[in-house]
Amino acid sequence: MDLKPSRKELGTRIAELRKSKGLSQEDLAKLLNIPRPSLAQIEVGKRNISVIELIKLSNALKISYEKLLAKDIKKTSEEIDLAEKVESMQHEIRISIPELNVEKFKQILLYILERTAGKPNVGETVLYKLLYFCDFNYYELYEAHLTGAEYRKLPYGPVPLKLDGILNQMLENKQIQRMKTDFHGYPQTRYFPLIKPDLARISGAEKQIIDQVIERFSDWSASSISEFSHKDMPWKASKDGEAIDYELAFYREPPYSIRTYENNEELP
Repeated sequence: MDLKPSRKELGTRIAELRKSKGLSQEDLAKLLNIPRPSLAQIEVGKRNISVIELIKLSNALKISYEKLLAKDIKKTSEEIDLAEKVESMQHEIRISIPELNVEKFKQILLYILERTAGKPNVGETVLYKLLYFCDFNYYELYEAHLTGAEYRKLPYGPVPLKLDGILNQMLENKQIQRMKTDFHGYPQTRYFPLIKPDLARISGAEKQIIDQVIERFSDWSASSISEFSHKDMPWKASKDGEAIDYELAFYREPPYSIRTYENNEELP
């Protein structure tokens, strides 16, 4: 009878313990002296843990390695209370982080529209997905927020919240124009920029990610890009109607991941 947790169970346990201690993946990775992507792979059960890493883990998480490797960890009432308090604190943090940078969002939207508005396929659906991949690709690569927009898992793919309000502001300020059109027999809502984006508000690194997304996806149909977004780990791992956690970008695999992770071979 197997008295030890599976690699996936151990990874889940490590992730839960890390969060209960208030540690980010970056924090724990530094304590283990390994890259953050390596820790991400451990937590999803795709990488084995060496003995040295196991000892460092037990010290960092303040738990004996015997208990860490036990088939079942019995939590004390004190540990449960602490975990609940930490979860409550993290929930409050998640409400404010990421924080939407409205002006940055507007300038990036204007830039995307400037480059894609002439393409007949770029209606609202494609536009939403371009914004999503810009935000999550940037976060995966730089571990920082691009616009800080929050996205929800909706039936047709990830959709940025507060977008309607921002679009209405831009329409009122005559920064963009909205048009109802027809595309291959289907009604379509399109937006056109009326002013130039302020590129001084978009860094070179940010522009590079945006350009890469535009080059890759701006010619896709609404159905194709929606279907593709449904297979991206952040969308797949989220519950219907709930906010999509940016941290899930670190669990992506090709062809979604844009970050070069080290090749972690399984240890004997």
